[in-house]
This record gives sequence, structure tokens and C-alpha cells, in this order.
Amino acid sequence: MRFLKDALLVLISLAVSAVVAEGVVRYIDGYPILLTPLGEPMGLASVKQDSVDKVPRAAGVERDWFFDGPPPLPNKRAVPEDWERLYRFVEANPVGGMRFRPSDAFKVWNTSFSGDPCRHWFLRYAPGQLFLYDAPDGQPRPPYRFLPDVTIPSGLTTNQIGWRGPPIENPRPEKTVRIVFVGSSTVVEAHHLPYSWPEYVGHWMNVWSRARGLGIRFEVLNAGRESIISSDIAAVVRTEVLPLRPDLVVYHEGGNQFRPASIVEKVPRDPVTRPSSAQEPAAVKWLKEAARYSALIGRVQAAFAMAGATAGNNSGAEWPKPDYKVIWPEGLDEMNPDLDFANLPVNLNLIQKDLDQIRSDLGTIGADMALTSFFWMVKDGLVVDPVRHRFIIEQLNAANWPYRYRDLERLANFQNRLFAKYAAVHGIAFLDLVGNTPFDPDLFIDAVHTSYAGTRIRGWAAFNLLVPLVEKKLADKAWPRPWPAGASTALPTFSPRLTKLDCMP
Repeated sequence: MRFLKDALLVLISLAVSAVVAEGVVRYIDGYPILLTPLGEPMGLASVKQDSVDKVPRAAGVERDWFFDGPPPLPNKRAVPEDWERLYRFVEANPVGGMRFRPSDAFKVWNTSFSGDPCRHWFLRYAPGQLFLYDAPDGQPRPPYRFLPDVTIPSGLTTNQIGWRGPPIENPRPEKTVRIVFVGSSTVVEAHHLPYSWPEYVGHWMNVWSRARGLGIRFEVLNAGRESIISSDIAAVVRTEVLPLRPDLVVYHEGGNQFRPASIVEKVPRDPVTRPSSAQEPAAVKWLKEAARYSALIGRVQAAFAMAGATAGNNSGAEWPKPDYKVIWPEGLDEMNPDLDFANLPVNLNLIQKDLDQIRSDLGTIGADMALTSFFWMVKDGLVVDPVRHRFIIEQLNAANWPYRYRDLERLANFQNRLFAKYAAVHGIAFLDLVGNTPFDPDLFIDAVHTSYAGTRIRGWAAFNLLVPLVEKKLADKAWPRPWPAGASTALPTFSPRLTKLDCMP
């Protein structure tokens, strides 16, 4: 009897120790304490202290400001129950190869883009209804806007004109500097995150202004939206940004037109070859599944994987790729790219054309423009945690099959050199986010999109890069620019309409 009591006491002690250890690891790694499956690390606990220290700070910026975040969104509201049901329905019933995603049901599609939705290549998979609007200029770009003044089931909260974030002050108050960030998914960010990195920038700009006693308020707005390209961004600037007469527009994009095939002589047609797990021991397979529910087991599983205790190539390294030949454009200087070169890789001719259009349009209202470098989480020889960083592995190896890490890295570096030169040649600011952000896969959820920690760090880097630019503009009395007498203060609002569909298979 005594033996059974002692054994029970030992088991209880082990169980309590395991629960405590699980809680500690979850706290250290930034996972929610009670959530299962684990989900994504969130909160300040997921931000490494050395990541904060690796971001160079502008003169006068205090490190402690990083840990202060924006106030709750005053326009965040409850999601209607019928929207929740619709979102879950689309999520549970993917059709058309998952071309139509749950959040697409809450976008307002441009009728010049959609045409007859039932004949559209992916809108025809909509769940019996779509929100539509008529573009004032009748053009198909941008393809959609977000619903205005709502919170949708994905977590996104929008303002009066359908941009992510708090309401726009209208008319713009005096002594207010207005900055607008434009781009795609890496600007709007994952909808479930509490704030996008431009929102952090706006908060810290105001903290800095108060600390300096400037008497200036900063209104930083986010016009980004996922899945768009440079031509769409130019249309967003023309139709939605110009009416707000911002002092500065920051362009950040470099993923959706990134096509490595532009330097490959003949792209191999071999199908994606994933590392085999057929010979994995049962214990290893169990660890992989259990790691979805336990941060502690996840660390054990990662240690086994990175030590090579798995079959195939599941260590977090690059997958084997078929051979191909890279043909760099003859006469193109890789280190000092010619902006006028006729056949630039990764769609940089089109991107430059659209940047030219944006600069020209901003010039009509006297607004300034800034261009950023674009971060790809890739380098030759990169090895990541096969559990925490599985989506980085998936994007680099499956979505970008069959291209080697070294070629993706090469093109990403070239693209950023061209962006830097474009900014220098045209006299606009260049914000080198890549050079001022730690190279750390824990800051990313895939190869280009940031985690909670990465979003906060990217915002911190952008804020510190903007401070010297803003200081100079304020000293020169160039910002804030006065609102022209007689100029309209009307916001670029629009009228969504819900349209029922009956698309036959």
C-alpha cells in the first residue's frame, strides 16, 4: 500500500512538473498559455530582447518606447453572426483548389475587374454572394477594396474608406503630418494581428513627438491589401491616396512579382519533391503530431529533427532541387544595376514604370515619396526549425519550386540594390528595412510575412529610419503642408452593394 502511495505521489509530481514546464516554455516562446493547438506566438513575450537591440536607434529615441503599443482601436466592433457563419462555411468547404478564400467574401470587388462574377476564374467560386462596387474611373485596378467601417471574421478592422486601422481624422487637423503606407500583404499584415507595422510606426512617431515637445501629431495610415501588384498599388495611390493629400507615401512591396524564372534558361518541369517521411520511426511521427499541442514537446521534436533523427530531409534544411542553368542578362551589372536596362529580372521594368507613375501622381499634390527594401527570409545554406518555421520551408521550397535558395537570395539582393539606386537617382528617401532588421526566422511566419514579433520589429526599424527624415522636413518647415484653400476635404468613400449569385458548376 505504501508503495502505491509513493508511486502515485511521484506520478502527480511529474505531472505537475510537466504542466509547469509547459507553461514556462509557452511563456518564453510567446504562445498563449491555455490555447490548443498552439497557434502562433503572440505578445511581447515572443519578442527577443536582442532583436530589439539589433535595430539601430535614431538619435533621441528611447529603447523603452518599443514596449509601448498603440491604444485599442476605437472602431473595432463585434462581428455579425451571419458573417461568422459565412466565414466558417467557406473555410470548411474550399472549392476551386482553394482559389476563393474565406476573407474574399468580405472584400468589395471592383465590377470592372470582376465583370460577370460567374465567368471569373475565381470569383465564380463565391458562396452565393459578393460585395461589389463601381470604380469611379471605370478601371479594373485596384481589383478590390475592404468593406468600410467594419470588423470582419478574419480580425481585420477598417476605417471609413476601408483601410486597416483607426478612423481617419477629417478634415485633417492643423499641425498634423499625414503618412500613408502602400503595398500588398506585407503592409496590411495578417488580419488576426492586433496591429500592422505601419500602425506601430504611427504610435511611436507620436511618442517621439511628445517627448520632443514638438506640438505635431502624426497620422499614419495603411492603404495595403493582400494579393496586389505594383500596378494595383499605383491605382490605389491615384484613386484613394491622393484625395487625402498626405505629406509622405511609403511604398513597400517586393514579393508578388518576384519571378525567378526570369533568369533561368529552362525551368525544370519536375514535380515538387517533398522530403520522405515514410521511414520515420513511429516515435518521431508521434512527436511531430504532439508538437502541435505542446511547446515543450515541440522543443524535443525540433532537437531530434535538427540532429538528423528523422528520415529523408526533414531537418529544416533546403529540399533537394533539380538542376537548372542560370543565365544572367548580358551586360547587366548585378552590383550597380542600370535602371534603363531593357530586360531586368523579377519584373523590375514594370515595377519601375509603376513607381514612376506614383511619383508623378504624388507630384501633383506636392507629396513626398519613400521606397523601402524588401525582406526575403532566405539565404544559401539556411536551416530553420522544422516545426516553428514550417511555413518558411514550405514557401521557399514548394511555392518557389524548383529554385535554389542561393538564387532566391541573389535576386532578392539585386531587387533591393535596384530599389536603393532608384531612390537615389530620383531623389526620394530609401528606408533600408532589410539592413536594419535582424536576420531571424522567428520574426517570420513564412518567407516574407512577419510574425507578431517580426511585425513589431519591422515597425520599430521603419520608425527609427523615418525619424531623421521627419526631423529634416520639420526643420525645413516642409511638413506639415497646409491644406490648399478651396481643396476638397472629402474622403474617397464608396458604396458597396451585396449581390446574390447563382453560378452553375
